[in-house]
Formats: sequence, structure tokens, C-alpha cells
Amino acid sequence: FVLISHAPDSDSWWNVIKNAIKVAGDQMDVSVEYRNPPTGDLADMARIVEQATASGPDGIIVTIADFDVLQGPITSAVDQGIPVITINSGTQEQSEALGALMHVGQPEYTAGFEAGKRAKAEAGVTSFLCVNHYITNPASVERCQGFADAIGADAAASMIDSGQDPAEIKNKVLAYLTANPDTGAVLTLGPTSAHPTLSALEEAGLSGEIYFGTFDLSGEIADAIKAGIIAFGIDQQPYLQGYMPVVILTNYARYGVLPSGHMNSGPGFVTKDNISLVEEYAGVYR
Repeated sequence: FVLISHAPDSDSWWNVIKNAIKVAGDQMDVSVEYRNPPTGDLADMARIVEQATASGPDGIIVTIADFDVLQGPITSAVDQGIPVITINSGTQEQSEALGALMHVGQPEYTAGFEAGKRAKAEAGVTSFLCVNHYITNPASVERCQGFADAIGADAAASMIDSGQDPAEIKNKVLAYLTANPDTGAVLTLGPTSAHPTLSALEEAGLSGEIYFGTFDLSGEIADAIKAGIIAFGIDQQPYLQGYMPVVILTNYARYGVLPSGHMNSGPGFVTKDNISLVEEYAGVYR
């Protein structure tokens, strides 16, 4: 099997998924290869899907980082009789349109909306900054849009294209918060944007003063949750996104059995109350 992600080499969040496919491969006694575009270039990713298809694997696991860019290569794999499971990015509807067996992931708009509801209930939040470090991926915008709709804010005006360079992210967050001092909350979309945002808030003297939620987990995010600086980490349980497709494809290849329907791996919320359970496995299984 081949798992193809959209993530650049620099994105450590994917280590959990790499670990998951190794565990699943060992348990199922199958080989699973991880491939990705080194810089996160989606045209490059499309080429990798084509190359994987040409190698004739027993199954392909792939993210729908951009439906339009990947539609051709993924449907081509399906047309050639290769079973495909989509994971992580994209929607269940897109997965079906591509002819995939199923989608394993987190409905992104719903996750953002639930996060916004939580922020509003806990802190009366009505304005926010969404630090978007991968704005070319439509799923990232859905996360910000969901949060904005839940608190009644304008998503476009609340979102910055931060890029992936830590120093740049930090400076852009500081600039936004200086220009918009009444901002009620900050939402980051993963460790790539959360870590520099933590140092930006510290520099601005806002650590623990401004409501801060993030998607995903890391050791640093876990520490900030315990310290009361980050209110929650949205856990889409990436381990399941790597592990389950390998198990499902193996059983499908061997016995022709398949679960009916898609699999929602998240959202779950990691807070101060349940962090101890999760922390032990952050970055490895969680």
C-alpha cells in the first residue's frame, strides 16, 4: 500500500500518521510506504499519485488536499481497479465523487464550528484571529469559517495567510493583534502556526489573557494547555487516519470485506481536564 499526503517534510504533525501506518503494517503483515511532496506543492503531489498508481499497489491512501488538482490522478487510480481510501483533508462527498471506498477524517467545518461554540460559551468570544498556515488547502478555510459562523464574525476579515516560516508567523500575529487590539480569541490550525503564536502572545504580554484554541496537538501545545494558555486542542485523532485505512484495505484485499459508510476520526477536544490521558502519547499516537 502507499499513503500519499500533501504535507511538506517540515510538518512534524504527520509523524503520528507515519507511526500509525508502521504499526498497522506490522500488525497486518503488509508493507505501507509513505510519500509526500517535500515542499507541500500540490502539483508535485498529483504527480506522486500518478507514479504510485503506475507502480500497481494493492491500495492507495490519499488526502484530498485540493479536489480540482487531485481529481484526475485519483479517479485514474480508481479506474484502474486500485482501491482508494481518502483521509484527512477533503469531505466525504468529495471522496464519493472520486470513487474512493470511504473517507477517514474530521469534518473540518463542523470542527471549526464546535470550537467557536466552545469559545463563545466559555469566554463570550465574538471576534477572533485565524492564523492560517496552509491557506491554499480549502479545508483550512473551512476551519476558520466554521469558527467565525459560530461566534458571528466575518471569516475573511479575521483570517491571515501566515505562511509556514515561524518568524514570519510570529510577526504577522503580532501585527494583527496590534492593529486589532479588541480581538477576543486566537485560533491556530496546527503546531506549525500554534508554536510561533505562543511566542507572539508571550512577547505581547497576552499569554493566558486572550482566549486561544488550536487544531491538533504537540508536546508544546500540551504544555500550554496545562498552563492554561491554550484552552483546547482539537484532536482529529490522526493515528486513526493512518491506522484504520491500512487495516481496512488489508481486509478488503484478503477477504473483500468493507465497513459501510465513512469514518469520522474527530473532532475531540483536549482540555486541561483530560490532558493527562493524552499527553503521554502526544506526537506519537495522539
